[in-house]
Amino acid sequence: MKLVIQRVTKGSVSIEGNTVGSIGKGYVVLLGVGQGDTKEIADKLFDKMIKLRIFADEEGKTNKSLQDVNGELLIISQFTLYANCKKGNRPSFIEAGAPKEAEELYEYFLQLAREKYGSCQHGEFGADMQVEICNDGPFTIILDSKEIC
Repeated sequence: MKLVIQRVTKGSVSIEGNTVGSIGKGYVVLLGVGQGDTKEIADKLFDKMIKLRIFADEEGKTNKSLQDVNGELLIISQFTLYANCKKGNRPSFIEAGAPKEAEELYEYFLQLAREKYGSCQHGEFGADMQVEICNDGPFTIILDSKEIC
């Protein structure tokens, strides 16, 4: 599983011109599910993500978590995080999780957000989405289960 976490001042996701999720200050998270990913991996990455201290404290040091700043979550599924560009110019996505299993883990991750954080906005698995991100900093963190779990 891969997460691209962007600290934002605002973010939104639209499908066919209709906004389906939007947030103010918080995280826009692009979530990719790979082959062999499990709920246990999702649990570990969610806990790591939610505890990251990447917001500024009163002294300007990155010392506060999402919860400390009452930030919001916007979570978007993005299988293209598993693009393999080693050969040729056309990416291969064979390392991405199978759609059924990937959707189940994406939905599980959203459930974790609701249960452990209280709420989240999100896109729609498999949909053609337009994502607007106002990255704050810019500040982007990548969590990869192969490096963390």
